[in-house]
Amino acid sequence: MFEMKATKAPDVMIRQVGDESVILDLNTERYLGLDDVGTRMWNALVASDSVEQAYQQLLGIYGVEPALLRKDLEEFVAKLVGHGLLNLHAS
Repeated sequence: MFEMKATKAPDVMIRQVGDESVILDLNTERYLGLDDVGTRMWNALVASDSVEQAYQQLLGIYGVEPALLRKDLEEFVAKLVGHGLLNLHAS
């Protein structure tokens, strides 16, 4: 997963409100709120060439144990992919 590129699914809209974001799936009309950490993870993921690159960027921002960040990012990506909000592609 970490060698893949993450992209926003085509029928998904995201709007940032302050430090937080709201993601809307236009197909299901379901939405998801992201706190400031989730928003920063999302932004890093979609702006990076790979999940690994996003991980490295986030590691530089947050003073957290690398293994914990890797686990949290992996779970975050898996949930977003599972809900059809994010796609993973070979980079």
